Amino acid sequence: MQITATELSKLLNGTIEGNPNITVNRPSKIEEGGEGTITFLANPKYAEYAYTTTASILLVGKDFKATQPIAATLIRVENVYESLAFLLNQFGATQGQKAKGVIDKSASIDSAAIIGQDVSVGKFSIIEKGCKIGESTIIYPQVHIAENVTLGKNCKIYPGVKIYHGCEIGDNCILHANVVIGADGFGFAPKEDGTFEKISQIGNVVIESNVEIGSNTTIDRGSIGSTTIKKGVKIDNLVQIAHNVSIGENTVIASQAGIAGSTKIGKNCMIGGQVGFAGHLTIADGSKFQAQSGIGSNIKEPNKAYFGSPIMDYKDYIRSYGVFKKLPEIYRSLGRIEKEMNKFKE
Repeated sequence: MQITATELSKLLNGTIEGNPNITVNRPSKIEEGGEGTITFLANPKYAEYAYTTTASILLVGKDFKATQPIAATLIRVENVYESLAFLLNQFGATQGQKAKGVIDKSASIDSAAIIGQDVSVGKFSIIEKGCKIGESTIIYPQVHIAENVTLGKNCKIYPGVKIYHGCEIGDNCILHANVVIGADGFGFAPKEDGTFEKISQIGNVVIESNVEIGSNTTIDRGSIGSTTIKKGVKIDNLVQIAHNVSIGENTVIASQAGIAGSTKIGKNCMIGGQVGFAGHLTIADGSKFQAQSGIGSNIKEPNKAYFGSPIMDYKDYIRSYGVFKKLPEIYRSLGRIEKEMNKFKE
C-alpha cells in the first residue's frame, strides 16, 4: 500500500504541515523511522523522537506544539490512537489473509455440517457433524470444531484452535492460535477416602459477536448452563476463564488473568495482567484493576479503580505503598529512638 500525505489527511480528516505529496508504504516506530514510513506520537514520553525520527510522515494530535524543527511531514488529527488503528487496519488488510471460499482437500468436513458461502478451511482442519459455519468465515489449518458448534459469519479462527461440542460463537469474532473453547470446568467432588470424583460438565460456552481472544486462552464450559462472553469483549493471551463465568460487554482482560467459577464481571471493565478473581463474585460495571491485583469479595460500586492483593482503592494503595517503602527507614528510626529512651531512663 502506497499513499500520499494528502490522501492520508483526507482519510483521517487531518491537516498537513509539510510536503503534501510525500508518499509512504509502511508504518514504523518513531524511534526507528525510515524513509517511506509513517509513524506517530501519542505518548509524551516519546516526544524527543519527533525531532530525530527519519520517518517521512509523523501523525500527531491537534494540540501538539513543536519546540524545534521537525523534518517529517506532520498530519494533525483529533485522536492519534484511533487514526493509528484505522491506518494499521488498512496496511494490514491483506497480510496473512486466505482466499475466500477455498477449502483445502486435506480438511475433514462432515456431510451433515452446514457451511456458509465463501468459507475458507485450511489444511487438516476438522468440522464435525451438526456444525453451522457462517459466511466468509476463515478457518486456518489444524483447527478442530466439534459436534453441533455454531460459528458466525466473518470470523477468523487461527491454527490450532479447539472448539468443543455445543459451543456458540457470534459474528466477527477472532480466535488466535491454540485457543480452547469449551473444555471441562474444574469440577470435582471430594470423597470420604480423600479422592475426588469428577463432576460432569454438561453446559457450553456462548461467545457473542465482535469478541477477540488471544493465543492460548482457555474458556471452560458451564457445569450446568453457559459460560458467557458478551459482545465486544477483548481477551489477551494466556487467560483462564472458568465454568459459568460471565464477562460483560466491552470488558478488556490482559494476559495471565484468571477468573474462578461463577464470577460475574460487569460491562466496560478493565482487568490488568495477572489479576485473579475468586469464585462466585459479582463485579460492578466499569471496575478497573491494576496488574497483579487479587479480588476476593463482591464490588458493588461502579466505575472505581483498585490495586493490591487483596485489593483496595487505587489511590489509597498508592499512598500506602509510599509509606510501605519507608518502613525500613522508619524501623531504624524507631530503634534509635528506643536506644535514646533507654539512655534517658538510665
